[in-house]
Amino acid sequence: MNGVRVLAPALPVPDVAPARVAVLPARAGVGIEVVGLGRRFDTGDGPLDAIAGVDLSVAPGEFCVVVGPSGCGKTTLLRIIAGLERPTSGRVRLLAADGRAPTNAMVFQGRSVFPWLTVRQNVAYGLKLRGVGRRDRAAAADRLLRTVGLARFARAYPHQLSEGMRQRVAIARALAVDPDLLLMDEPFGALDEQTRLLLQEELLRIWEDTRKTVVFVTHSIDEAMVLADRIVVMSAQPGKVIADLRVPFPRPRALTAVRSDPSFAPLFAEIWSLLREEVSGGRAEPLLMRP
Repeated sequence: MNGVRVLAPALPVPDVAPARVAVLPARAGVGIEVVGLGRRFDTGDGPLDAIAGVDLSVAPGEFCVVVGPSGCGKTTLLRIIAGLERPTSGRVRLLAADGRAPTNAMVFQGRSVFPWLTVRQNVAYGLKLRGVGRRDRAAAADRLLRTVGLARFARAYPHQLSEGMRQRVAIARALAVDPDLLLMDEPFGALDEQTRLLLQEELLRIWEDTRKTVVFVTHSIDEAMVLADRIVVMSAQPGKVIADLRVPFPRPRALTAVRSDPSFAPLFAEIWSLLREEVSGGRAEPLLMRP
């Protein structure tokens, strides 16, 4: 892509593999092809381009993390990929190897679980919509609750859980429908640091076992480096891709090994240099940001 900087991977440094737990039968993820994507909103102050000319490709089974300044259109891009919004220009294609219609599930920031349902019922909700029988969906929900460490809270309600536990429920609910594509919009953004680290480890473990295609949005450079195969950096509004960086750390990953890797500091500096320029430029004039 023109105007996009690509960072070549450094030599991998071995680390210790985390424990592996079977979750769901592995099914190849889907590829994503985004070409010339734009989204314009009509506002009281005139038209607002949230994103413009976005080109992006994600390989099946790849973990792609998108970072960028606040208001740059990261969430808008994710919602268009999910089919929740229509682009003003450009196109998105989801490519399944066997030719079937791909499926996706989305995990949002903050409270997205249903407060009137139990933890088990929340996880099984998507399966219920698909017509899966009560016994089968309860079994699937219980299997995933064991995976995310919430088996003993199956009958609890969301208000009885911590924020981190509610996010585990949201992740389990997304995985329950066995999507080809998992879209995650700052799912750990509101959590304390310790809980965030624990959920990063759990997400890495689950991804290693399922190999779903993941597009993950975050403001955290550190989080992006820990999770991603590739980091896509977006400009200030209107958002476009300004860098596509390959992450050099080997898999499976341990968080402590990533942070002590000699490649960590140079990659962090590269990403921050790109973002700092965009954030500083964006603050030079007021931005009308979409909530």
